Amino acid sequence: MAADRAPDGAVLSATSGALLAAALALPGVAPGLAMAQAAPEQGVIALKYLDYRDWQPGEARMRVRAPALYVLKPLSDSVAVEGSLVYDSVSGASPLYFNTLSGASGIGITEYRTAGDIKVTKYFNRMAIGVGGAASSERDYLSRAASLDVRVFSDDRNRTYAFGIGGENDRIDSVNGIAVGQRRHTVDVLLGVTQVLSAQAIIQSNLAYSAGHGYYSDPYKLLDTRPDRRRTLAWLTRYHQHLPGIDATVKVSYRYLHDSFGSTSHTAEIAWVQPVPRGFTVTPSLRYATQSAADFYFDPPFPAGHVPGALYTADTRLAAFGAITPGLKLAADLGGGWSADVKLEVYRQRSSWRLFSDGSPGIAPLSARWIQAGIAKVF
Repeated sequence: MAADRAPDGAVLSATSGALLAAALALPGVAPGLAMAQAAPEQGVIALKYLDYRDWQPGEARMRVRAPALYVLKPLSDSVAVEGSLVYDSVSGASPLYFNTLSGASGIGITEYRTAGDIKVTKYFNRMAIGVGGAASSERDYLSRAASLDVRVFSDDRNRTYAFGIGGENDRIDSVNGIAVGQRRHTVDVLLGVTQVLSAQAIIQSNLAYSAGHGYYSDPYKLLDTRPDRRRTLAWLTRYHQHLPGIDATVKVSYRYLHDSFGSTSHTAEIAWVQPVPRGFTVTPSLRYATQSAADFYFDPPFPAGHVPGALYTADTRLAAFGAITPGLKLAADLGGGWSADVKLEVYRQRSSWRLFSDGSPGIAPLSARWIQAGIAKVF
């Protein structure tokens, strides 16, 4: 199941709320119609490529290669359609003693995912309504989703209220035969507001709630038994401040997330967007994340703490740790409606870096890196 990657690079099943993610973007952060207050006058076509690798001391683990295509097309002066396609190729191994498909077993992990989504947005005088659908398919996983989002604009267009609701229906058929015909259903709700504070500043705050039931255990992890219901509450706030004197923009964000599995996480990020001569823009960034462990997570050595019939996981993604991710993005305006960008991020995770309390003991440090490159054309 390779739909989403956890911070430690392991392969996860599709998480809920994917169709609402666009509503968390401030204007100009991502392509599309996330916060636009009028139908676009031009179309956009963009091609992105992601190369991801992670490793632990003396052990190379996962590698992901993912080309993606995004298209936005105005259909009239009040209707626009947008959509994307992505193909993931995943190979490697998770931590050896946690996973039945690890390198130690001689099987390893080889997975492919094809996913796509489409959204149509209708603009009115002070409102925009979007309807979307998505599907993701793998050898052992099939996900279908639908969403509705509504945005209401103030008279002066300085404030936008957002409401979104989405539903997801997943089917899991693990190749090892442990989970066959298992189902998971999720409903997501989002409420948000974006406020223009001045000609140089904008702030956005969103609250998202997700409720799901069904199969949440990982069939590829030995003895893994998780609750059949999951609730998550996430609060995300972003603030952008432009500095006219040096033509730069500072972006800061904070996210709080509480999971009914017992884990709570905090993520803070800062980025500096600096235009430089010849149409280039340089954006260094730094992100810090910390999380507590799930109630049913048990530290190594495996399978310490396991009781037959009780909830149990040794999945290090549900452990307590801290992580730092520095990044650097270079973007270029190539003229004629063309633009290109490349971004490098380096991830370092340590249990000792957890904030507020000790991290989970016995977990090997983890490192990863992302390289993303893209090209886009406005037409």
